[in-house]
Amino acid sequence: MKINIDTFEDLHRPAYVLEEWRLRRNLELTARVAREADVEIILAFKAFALWKTFPIFRSYISATTASSLNEARLGFEEFGASTHTYSPAYTDDEIEAIARCSSHLTFNSLTQLQRLSGRAKAANPAVSIGIRVNPEYSEVETALYNPCAPGTRFGVMEDQLPAQLPSVIDGFHCHCHCESGADVFQRTLSHIERHFSKWFPQLKWINFGGGHLMTRADYDVPLLINILREFHKRYPHLKVILEPGSAFAWQTGCLVSQVVDIVENRGIRTAILNVSFTCHMPDCLEMPYWPAVRGAKTLSEPGGGMTAPAQEHCYRLGGNSCLSGDYMGFWQFDHELQIGENIIFEDMIHYTTVKTNMFNGIAHPALALVTPESELKILREYSYEDYRDRMD
Repeated sequence: MKINIDTFEDLHRPAYVLEEWRLRRNLELTARVAREADVEIILAFKAFALWKTFPIFRSYISATTASSLNEARLGFEEFGASTHTYSPAYTDDEIEAIARCSSHLTFNSLTQLQRLSGRAKAANPAVSIGIRVNPEYSEVETALYNPCAPGTRFGVMEDQLPAQLPSVIDGFHCHCHCESGADVFQRTLSHIERHFSKWFPQLKWINFGGGHLMTRADYDVPLLINILREFHKRYPHLKVILEPGSAFAWQTGCLVSQVVDIVENRGIRTAILNVSFTCHMPDCLEMPYWPAVRGAKTLSEPGGGMTAPAQEHCYRLGGNSCLSGDYMGFWQFDHELQIGENIIFEDMIHYTTVKTNMFNGIAHPALALVTPESELKILREYSYEDYRDRMD
């Protein structure tokens, strides 16, 4: 059906809505960076794995990155290409299956490399083996997302690598970013080179991981391209790989929800919705990330107090689970909210559908795509059987 993408007034159920033209805009930018900087940019499933959109992606990219057997199979079977795979811990019962789905297989530690790389190569002689390295430098401020925090379990430090790498190693993987700018990559790269460039002559490729938010409006794309070109000049034999997730899905769609009740307690009015922060927007509680609500003014920030601001039409927004903390607030609207009206959370495509859960038996919102002609297509709806079969 045709849909008004400003209000979604004809949509009366929860849905993640991806707008195709916005997705293609991001894909065109990432493809331009890959072309002008002579690097490979691939999709990281950890942020976005909506496989029914893969036909769109295949016009712009040729590979994906996985961190589990399920993700590796998704890339191999549904995207149609072997994946670049990294996991903090491969298991004995899955390593061969993962290797068969992978073009690149990165190990987190030397012990995992020594114990399992032989089995991986036996299962897939063509797979290229890498090791994750950790430069012990990251500008990610939220500890939950900082891969270089003290005591991290990610990667091998400089002083742990032998001067001569094991012959099976073809590449290094280094992930230090989270929604970061090109200037952060520039500073991080200097640390990576300072600590690990002595091994570069022994390598064929280097993967600079994800977190390069090149589709954000204020991202310095020319600087990123220049950084990568200059790196190529210094190390012309190295193939360079980037694997952003958020950059592909950044600002490509929303989560549409509806008001089901309005309650008031000691001056705080809460609009209870038919979606849940803990089930459907977990980063809002974990990071914390403060979502924008269409047509509303944000009146508080993460970690703010419990006192409602004095403004008119001020509401806290509450989820529909039994978790006491399944709420955020406060927002100011330009009218009194009504039961049944839509509340639209902006930029809710990345790190949402991949992290949803059915706590309390709450169903996932539907998955929908809006075509450039404003046609709404429902890609998937969820039922009782989806909840029941999780416990089967």
